Amino acid sequence: MSLLDLHLLGSPVLREASKPVAVVDDGVRRFIADLFETMYAAKGVGLAANQVGVATRIAVVDAEDARLVLINPKIVEASGKETGEEGCLSIPELYGDVTRPDRVVVEALDEQGHPWRRELTGLPARAVQHEIDHLDGILFLDHLSLLKRKRLLARWKKEHADDPGHTRPVRAAPAGSS
Repeated sequence: MSLLDLHLLGSPVLREASKPVAVVDDGVRRFIADLFETMYAAKGVGLAANQVGVATRIAVVDAEDARLVLINPKIVEASGKETGEEGCLSIPELYGDVTRPDRVVVEALDEQGHPWRRELTGLPARAVQHEIDHLDGILFLDHLSLLKRKRLLARWKKEHADDPGHTRPVRAAPAGSS
């Protein structure tokens, strides 16, 4: 397993619609392991392939009691409404209140290529919706009001004006730290 570089706001791959996975093989399973390792090292609860520069329909989530591998995921039911603060590993230190369905039913393939279906609520439901948005080229900023989005984008541009590119490495936490 290895840590992957995160693509940050401005990287074109974050706006790409991902292509479906045709075959779940050992390469896909290694990539999923790398996604989980990168997500944990970055202290996230979800990570989509786009966020590491790969426009393919794979994401992982580990939120509360739900550790999920999402290959070719789709939401087949959604209900309710809840507003909650969201952030993103690809847009560090920016947060905004996003309204999403509070209950979803998702279908996907697991790391063995087997189909599964699960009803999710709370943080797992929010995280899965956030990651599926990534796979569709949508960022949490797109769910904010125009004024709030412009304010956050202006702040991002100011804080990252001297950044050399649109990626950053993820570092493993030193042994013994949390």
